[in-house]
Amino acid sequence: MTTPEPVYDVVWPLAPSAAPAGSLAARSADLSGKTVGELWDYLFKGEEMFPLIRKALETRYPGIRFVEFETFGSIHGRDEKELAATLPGLLRKHGCDAVISAVGA
Repeated sequence: MTTPEPVYDVVWPLAPSAAPAGSLAARSADLSGKTVGELWDYLFKGEEMFPLIRKALETRYPGIRFVEFETFGSIHGRDEKELAATLPGLLRKHGCDAVISAVGA
């Protein structure tokens, strides 16, 4: 006797938005000579990914500079709200024109 194939229901995995979508900041047309901050949550391979990203961007954009993720520390954890509140000032302090955030697989 054979077991019948299972039957699955299809469901929509997304919930309705809890907040309206905000507008995004304008992107820099060219990162040559710009300073880019690196923000990481210390959860997935940033120590491997950021050097690769830096190398690729340095090849493409002459004079690009980086403020590496160690400068800012982890952006995830019990102090993340405090960090988020101070982040604009930290980015200004380090002269960041742009940010790379949320590196993942």
